[in-house]
Amino acid sequence: MFRYIVRRILITIPLLIVGSFLVFALVQGMGDPLGEWKLQQPRSPEEIAAAYERAGYNEPFFERYVTWVGGFVQGDWGTTIIPGSGVRDVQEEVMHGLWTTFRLVVGAEILALLIGMAVGVIGAVRQYSIFDYAATGAAFALFSMPVFCIGLMLKSAAIPFNDFLESIGMDRWITTAGPPPGGFSGSFGHQITQYIGTFLLPTLALLAIQFAFYSRFQRASMLDILGQDYVRTAQAKGLSSARVVFRHAFRNGLIPVITVFAVNFGTVMGGAVITETVFNWSGMGKLLIRSIYDKEPYMVLGVVMVTAVIVVIANLIADILYARLDPRIRLA
Repeated sequence: MFRYIVRRILITIPLLIVGSFLVFALVQGMGDPLGEWKLQQPRSPEEIAAAYERAGYNEPFFERYVTWVGGFVQGDWGTTIIPGSGVRDVQEEVMHGLWTTFRLVVGAEILALLIGMAVGVIGAVRQYSIFDYAATGAAFALFSMPVFCIGLMLKSAAIPFNDFLESIGMDRWITTAGPPPGGFSGSFGHQITQYIGTFLLPTLALLAIQFAFYSRFQRASMLDILGQDYVRTAQAKGLSSARVVFRHAFRNGLIPVITVFAVNFGTVMGGAVITETVFNWSGMGKLLIRSIYDKEPYMVLGVVMVTAVIVVIANLIADILYARLDPRIRLA
């Protein structure tokens, strides 16, 4: 197992290098990164030349790439000019966006996985039952709806609910526009209430789509496993239905779902752009869109590389789980 992990890490290093080079090359076509800065107020030629020199934009392409890679590995991801905020550190901005997205995504992904697996297993065991038809219909309905549509529906339902709470003398509970700027305050119980009210709507929006995804994969995987010879043998031996399902079928049926979860989690951590926009969260998605719009190459590179590393780590963890879930898989 140790040798397998080391080998996988060594394989991903050249992949990340090639990916970083391609992204770096594409980012160079975004336009002049200091164009907006030069238009904000009159700049002297000396000031403009100093800004390009300080940012390293006047160096040759390969020299800039090598400089950026060396700095990225050492923790120096460069600086960026944010309108109205001045010069900001790229690593600080990306880590702030990553933490915001992580808080937004991790709860929704875990809940969606657990609920989706449970619904998928029950739907496979009770195939063509009323529950199976209802779960299938709900999954297809949610899967076909855009995320922004679900988000707007949730916000539309939350506003009159908050109005009702206010009419009976209570505070407005459900937040529809991101976490409070100053953070949560008050007693521990009040902070927990604020936390739930803040995360409730975006979590439900992400959960609805991801639940539909995982439940369909789990159901299809379980139906395939339940038809295998070793499952029928276990049933013929007189084992209970629960033991056959959870001891012999469920573990093997998790493998495709774990694969999808690993890839999906890494991708969503790169930014739930629509959800962050609807609920006004300043996470990785909004940071990436803003960076592209403002032509900030180092910020775009930071977001993309962090996302790539997360995807690699998530896939590595999924590969390790394969051997734990199915002893027939060997990682030699």
